[in-house]
Amino acid sequence: RFHPGCYYRDLVTGETRTLPALIAAVTNLDGEITGLQRTWLDPSGQGKAQLTDPRRSLGDLLGNGIWLGRQPDEPVPVMAAGEGFETMASVKVVMPALPVAAATSANHLAGLTFPPGCRRLYIAADADAAGRHGIGRLSQRAGEAGILALVLRPQLGDFNDDLRHLGPAHLAARLSDQLVPEDARLFLPSG
Repeated sequence: RFHPGCYYRDLVTGETRTLPALIAAVTNLDGEITGLQRTWLDPSGQGKAQLTDPRRSLGDLLGNGIWLGRQPDEPVPVMAAGEGFETMASVKVVMPALPVAAATSANHLAGLTFPPGCRRLYIAADADAAGRHGIGRLSQRAGEAGILALVLRPQLGDFNDDLRHLGPAHLAARLSDQLVPEDARLFLPSG
């Protein structure tokens, strides 16, 4: 959700101000809200606010995520997961039928809880050391649970960069080359 004036407090000076923000609910597998993530936005509309920490999360985050396209009572045989909301929302733009989860951080990605019936997990990579650790740990846990984990790699810094700078057709083509063929047919638009 968009909030036009969400409070932001500087943790060093204690100064508070209001800025527009994207607010996303973090939920467990039952669909219960366990936390939230705030991403403060630049008032000019040009991305995130110029703050030391433009994103903050709170609540019970470990194991939970910002879910897009998942109904709590349905099995999820194939899904994608990644660290950030913008990355996963970008994947969702070109694969609207694929359930996705944003874990809010690399550490929380490593501890994401798998939904019932999950057989295949695509992990959207971020190119930093923390991201690689989260991917490695989540892949290991998925394998131990009998879930095939496959890493999706963006062309640029992340999938949001790919979507914004290269466009949806390019992002879809990039993802098509990395998906199991049956998933490409099922989740990517034809043509």
